[in-house]
Amino acid sequence: MEQVLDRTAARHTVLARIDRLPPSRHLVGLVGRIAAGGWFEFYELFMPGFISLGLVRAGIFVAKPGSMFDPRLFASFLASFFIGMLLSTAGFGFISDRFGRRAIFVYSMAVYSLAQLTIAFLSNPAAIDAARFVAGLAVGMQLINNDSFLTELTPRAARGRYMAASFIFVLTAIPVAAFLAAMLVPAAPFGIAGWRWVVAIGALSGVVVMFVQRGLPESPRWLEVHGRYDEADRVVAAIEARIEAETGRKLPDPVADVPDATAASGHWSEMFSSFYLPRTLMISIFQFAQTIAVFGFTAFVPMLLVKQGFTIIHSLYYTTMIVLLAPVGAICGTIFAERIERKWQLVGTAVLIGVSGIAFVHAHTVALVIISGALIALGNNWMIAIFHPYAAELFPTRIRARAVGFTFAWSRVSSIFIGYWVADLLAGFGPAGVFVMIGLGMLAIILSVGLFGPRTNGQSLEILSP
Repeated sequence: MEQVLDRTAARHTVLARIDRLPPSRHLVGLVGRIAAGGWFEFYELFMPGFISLGLVRAGIFVAKPGSMFDPRLFASFLASFFIGMLLSTAGFGFISDRFGRRAIFVYSMAVYSLAQLTIAFLSNPAAIDAARFVAGLAVGMQLINNDSFLTELTPRAARGRYMAASFIFVLTAIPVAAFLAAMLVPAAPFGIAGWRWVVAIGALSGVVVMFVQRGLPESPRWLEVHGRYDEADRVVAAIEARIEAETGRKLPDPVADVPDATAASGHWSEMFSSFYLPRTLMISIFQFAQTIAVFGFTAFVPMLLVKQGFTIIHSLYYTTMIVLLAPVGAICGTIFAERIERKWQLVGTAVLIGVSGIAFVHAHTVALVIISGALIALGNNWMIAIFHPYAAELFPTRIRARAVGFTFAWSRVSSIFIGYWVADLLAGFGPAGVFVMIGLGMLAIILSVGLFGPRTNGQSLEILSP
């Protein structure tokens, strides 16, 4: 009995020790390493829209309405990737919960890198879609794993700020991808189509991950839940020692004010229990709707601008200018992460996106098009920076990756169809039709999160999600 009590006290101590960690360069470094993997994921997520005109010009894909089973449609290029993400997020979240956050971080990045490099050498649309499917499997697993990883490594008082700050770096991938596309897609360096260069750059993730994974610890909360108490203690002790060496002072004693975390693997059905079901439904609706704005706009900015009467070259340059505010959105999320309740930030960004979309449709000058488009990009990426920590906070460590994966999978469902919906709406109603769809999606977010989303700021994970 005494041994059991000692072990329980140790578990309390590990959790309390994490939650009392002060701001430090060491924690920023750990968050930055994980974000490095996320950078390439977001590069891949948003790159298709920026190279779309190059793929169409090369005759590999066509941008028009058609059957979901036609691999020549640009919509299939988008859908194949999101089908892979849907399967991995909905069906394989348990892998991270079972085998650990660090292992999935490394191996999923390696698979993505290989698939991305393969795409750069292909010309057959069906073969490209197949490689995109594999890349989607890896990226989907990485996204839900990283959210769990970051949530479990950071203290409760700054959890949202650390995660939002990671997206300042991650979201620079969007303007970088847009800039590279603007430079390379109209050209053919060394006789190789520019879109292939843009794709191949994403494959560098395999090299980057070999460096960033060195010294990256396993999640102590994951270790604790799986009964590996000594390892969890060593991980936290190493973090504490680095922070004490950095600050030059001893850390304060931990306050064990969190409930015991049971050493169990959990079961997926928990997310449908009476306590977690309302959260599962609310965040699933949010995920389905947020993709309508994020990818319904960003993946089609060049085509929307061409439809507005701009040339291909001007469209690519204006797209780059519009998405420059992507990391600024993450900066806003970082500044307000702990100052404004995260659920209300999600509601506010949905309002911003909806209003800016109306302005974009009615803009008749270059300046107004760029300003309204940039505000949409700002709202989209502020929302991204906040919903990642918010969604991960809603479920306990024992099922976190599975629950985040299941709910995030609904965003992949809408992503699969978004290319076909936008193509049909553009053909039938022009940009106005696209933004009616986006507006309805934002209304769903305002109602679901505003009415049913719980408050999460400043709460211990073990109290918020017992």
